[in-house]
Amino acid sequence: MFELFKSEFKKWQERFGLNGYHIFFKYEPIDGSFANITINQGDMVATVRLNSKPDKEEKPFIDVKRSAKHEAVHLLCGRLHQDGGYRYCSSSEINEAEEELVNRLVNLIPDYE
Repeated sequence: MFELFKSEFKKWQERFGLNGYHIFFKYEPIDGSFANITINQGDMVATVRLNSKPDKEEKPFIDVKRSAKHEAVHLLCGRLHQDGGYRYCSSSEINEAEEELVNRLVNLIPDYE
């Protein structure tokens, strides 16, 4: 599952032209999500995590490829997220707007075959 996740993320990273980033992948327990990404925009470094211990209730709904795509779209929006923090709005407002955009883009962008 982890290898598939990494492979899919790398495909989307390439497709979005985000090759200037150094990406680290971690397979570890995550509270509250199946996958996430942390981006250091200034250093062009990102850490992408896949939950190694998802809740049993979540397992039937897990879509590894879609999760990898979702995190790659977050990388695509990384600069927007950082720059938004310099303006006159709260961090929670920026996070909410970014998540809404990511979810819309994930639905609009065709799956990578």
